[in-house]
Amino acid sequence: MTNMQQAQAIFESSAYSCVLYRDGVTHMSTKRGVSPLVDWIRQGVNLNDFSAADKVVGKAAALLFVLAGVKEVYAQVMSEKALNSLLAHGVQATYDQLVPSIINREGTGPCPMERAVTQIDDPALALEAVEQTLAALKKAN
Repeated sequence: MTNMQQAQAIFESSAYSCVLYRDGVTHMSTKRGVSPLVDWIRQGVNLNDFSAADKVVGKAAALLFVLAGVKEVYAQVMSEKALNSLLAHGVQATYDQLVPSIINREGTGPCPMERAVTQIDDPALALEAVEQTLAALKKAN
């Protein structure tokens, strides 16, 4: 089984929201949204050349996968901007459903993470924007 096949198999047979796999090493999370990626990046977890399987990948998550060095991403749902960002950075991408954009959890507008990175193509700047948005959302609740 390839690394991607293994990541997908773990993802599809579990309740994990995000699974990264490479050569017997697995990172898994049940956290929602981009939180697992932000945590792993901030903790310095080596994700270089990993294969990722995720529920929803928008542009924010795509840029974080790029920043982390992930080489291929599968998503159940992927936005067009995420697909374009991954491909522009040489990351292989597959999905079950391609959508124009990711909407917020209430279904009332764009995802706040997507809105945060609309004008950003630099993965490091995307991390800063995502962290600022996460902090603002946490403060609002």
